[in-house]
Amino acid sequence: MKAVFLDKDGTLVDAPPYNLEPGHVHLVSGAGAALRLLARLGYRFFVVANQSGIAHGCFGEEAMAPMAKRLAELLLGEQLRLEGFYYCPHHPLGTVGAYARSCACRKPAPGMLLKAAAEHAIDLRASWMIGDILHDVEAGNRAGCRTLLIDNGNETEWRLGPRRVPTRMAPDLYAAAVLIAGHDEARGAAH
Repeated sequence: MKAVFLDKDGTLVDAPPYNLEPGHVHLVSGAGAALRLLARLGYRFFVVANQSGIAHGCFGEEAMAPMAKRLAELLLGEQLRLEGFYYCPHHPLGTVGAYARSCACRKPAPGMLLKAAAEHAIDLRASWMIGDILHDVEAGNRAGCRTLLIDNGNETEWRLGPRRVPTRMAPDLYAAAVLIAGHDEARGAAH
């Protein structure tokens, strides 16, 4: 199976970080068309999201199930299926003891992608990580995926390094899907 791993806030949805109200979560413009294009190419969809609000005491882990349900409903409304929702509740500077630590799942670490790959038999080399900051890119590169940075202004640090260079860049999710489709077509022609 090949997958598209999607960062949540700023990539898949417009919702501000730490939003606890699933009803306020909406797909970014063009997301439905973008993901339908990728679904026709055989990609399955997984959300991989840092949720440091848990470690900082802004909300509890119980808030994640309604959020996952909302995302699944939004995709279902676009005739799409969300295969998995993975989140990291940790942050090394958190205030909630159980979550205040470094871990292997918080992006830029690849833990969430590796876990999804193991649980769903995903071919990481045939998959993509799409996100709006370089931590997303690094996580995807470290997992062995191709990566796409949505350059929408959310990356503010621009700390570059060998694992922080995306395969491609796009201004939005629809343009990202078109680039991935073109990349797949070019690879298919080469084989």
